[in-house]
Amino acid sequence: MHAIILVGGRGTRLQPLTDTRPKPMLPILDRPFLEHQLRYLKSHGVTGVTFACGFMPGEITSYFGEGDRVGLRLNYVIEPEPLDTAGAIAFAARTLEPQRLLVCNGDVLTDLDVDQLVAAHEQYEATATIALTPVEDPTRYGLVRTGARDEVLAFLEKPTLEEAGDDRYINAGTYVLEPSVFELVPEGVRCNIEREVFPQLVGKGLHAIGFDGYWNDIGTFESYRRANADAAAGRIAGITPTERVDGRFIHPDAKVASGAEVTRSVVLAGAVVEDGAEVIDSIVLERAHVGREVVLEDVIVGEGAKVEAGERVERGAVVAPAAAAAANATT
Repeated sequence: MHAIILVGGRGTRLQPLTDTRPKPMLPILDRPFLEHQLRYLKSHGVTGVTFACGFMPGEITSYFGEGDRVGLRLNYVIEPEPLDTAGAIAFAARTLEPQRLLVCNGDVLTDLDVDQLVAAHEQYEATATIALTPVEDPTRYGLVRTGARDEVLAFLEKPTLEEAGDDRYINAGTYVLEPSVFELVPEGVRCNIEREVFPQLVGKGLHAIGFDGYWNDIGTFESYRRANADAAAGRIAGITPTERVDGRFIHPDAKVASGAEVTRSVVLAGAVVEDGAEVIDSIVLERAHVGREVVLEDVIVGEGAKVEAGERVERGAVVAPAAAAAANATT
């Protein structure tokens, strides 16, 4: 099966981390998020992937190339301008032979069962099948209401608790689509699949299947920190690095002083944590430097950034990558 992954977004909610690389290339432990996603798709029988690119495509193409690193055939298409979700999917699909496609958002870390999703799609002879995931607070999302045969009955955008009732399942950002879906997408204009395409398919072969596995949209600092913490704690199927110990991950090429304390945190390659520093529930990205006696809690230290000895860092802060800080200093 062939997949399309949407990787064109700017990732503005993750700035300044995304000033120097696209969101899907931010690391989850020792690999870019996108590499984890590709390995997960391969484990479910995907043989080729087309990336629908937009922002900083060179960072993705230079890392993955033709796909030897992950054992997949990789293709890249670059939107001439932002086309939104349906526009980007259709733009990529039109470069391929007409076929059934798996579509994934390039910012959702999940272990949902793709095989089960495809099997349900085939069982129902569906036109499109949406994977769903449960949330505790449905008022922040768009709910998908389904019937006895998993047919989609309605979409409820940010409902009240009364409107939601017992429904808790939202769009998980993973779909199986037949070629006829792309006929609903006009060429060369912005088009949103959730708001403009799927509603047209209600009653016309649109189904949705709920999954209770791991799901995390890494589009915010809090969710990105949580994704790394969950990976370090072994909560995500398929991510089991040998360097994971007691809920923390310290890359073998990082240098952590014996007098430093690292708790439920991730310290990546080339990073340095000096004596007396405390790193708690935080991420120290590649080649970053944490000085003596620094205390970090719920902090992300960007790639190559330096926190000087004794410097006070506010809880929940994000320290800009060195390259981004240097660029801002010259503007």
